[in-house]
Amino acid sequence: MNRAWILCRRELGSYFSTPLAYVFIVIFLLMSNLFTFSLGGFYEVGQADLLPFFTYHPWLYLFLIPAIGMRLWAEERKSGTIELLLTLPLRLGEAVLGKFLAAWLFTGIALALTFPIWLTVNFLGEPDNGVVVASYLGSWLMAGAFLAIGSCMSAVSANQVVAFILSLVTCFVFVVSGFPLVLDFFESWAPVALVDAIAALSFITHFNAISRGVLDLSDLLFFVLMISGWLLATAIVIELKKSQAA
Repeated sequence: MNRAWILCRRELGSYFSTPLAYVFIVIFLLMSNLFTFSLGGFYEVGQADLLPFFTYHPWLYLFLIPAIGMRLWAEERKSGTIELLLTLPLRLGEAVLGKFLAAWLFTGIALALTFPIWLTVNFLGEPDNGVVVASYLGSWLMAGAFLAIGSCMSAVSANQVVAFILSLVTCFVFVVSGFPLVLDFFESWAPVALVDAIAALSFITHFNAISRGVLDLSDLLFFVLMISGWLLATAIVIELKKSQAA
């Protein structure tokens, strides 16, 4: 774990050594404010809460998180540095975890920089700050699930554009799986157990539950298992690619 943390710190530092990190943060903050105050009608709602802010997070992450995840392994494979990385005294699992944690912490920094919106709602009213904290936690966990999928898709392809598209499509499936339109399609022919299983895979369903301030263990466990499962899949894909190249 210590070696994974060392790699995490190195990777996190590399994010801020290029202008791309700052561009991403600026875009994230601008889009967050746009969705909150313009599309979300923050002032028009007349309620002291951050529901207009968090409602659009799944859709914001759908496009921005794959842009971070696509470079995790695709760039390493394209430049040939993945062989060097895997020859270090570092287990494959530690490498996967370290690179993921760096990207997740970077996303967390971008999310934390939205705190002026939180200050604004406290200035205008008296929100339930416990619900806000729960919503931030849920948002970060959901971002981690998006990133874990992006990590796996990045390991699949050495082309970052292909990795981005694969991540976008896969994440989109998990976002909309709980929508009535999708469930109605399956209800016409699939058994109830399968329909319920598909509905349970929706990121929005679990995130909305957390953003209401209800920290149910099943919702937290869902995102933890999603992250763990996709990171395990990342390690398996890298191992398979390594075996094929040998």
